[in-house]
Amino acid sequence: MPLLTITASVDPGDTQSFLADVADLYADSMDSEMRFLTANFRHSDREGLWLGRADPDEPVVLLEADIREGRPADQRRSFALAFMEHVRERWGVPEANMKVVFTEHEGAHLMGYDRVGGDWEP
Repeated sequence: MPLLTITASVDPGDTQSFLADVADLYADSMDSEMRFLTANFRHSDREGLWLGRADPDEPVVLLEADIREGRPADQRRSFALAFMEHVRERWGVPEANMKVVFTEHEGAHLMGYDRVGGDWEP
């Protein structure tokens, strides 16, 4: 039951299409079902985002991924790279202006109305 929060200083255009693409990338890379995934897009002015290495004249995109613990680092890295490549292709954001942060939670910490998440298994 992951929660993906994307904060960006770009206008996504069709937000639902962008979020669906990100959900597909996550499901494919992280061996997850899309029906339990939540994705959220937050637009911010460029002045409201600071990333030390970023080119100040270019947009910034941040992804905070709250996920169940247990996936290996290479699997998380694969998704992070796929996400950043998608953003670079779609909006032309320079590599230095993107960041992905994972926060891992016990499965029971992720809940929906009708379910409590379980532990992740490959």
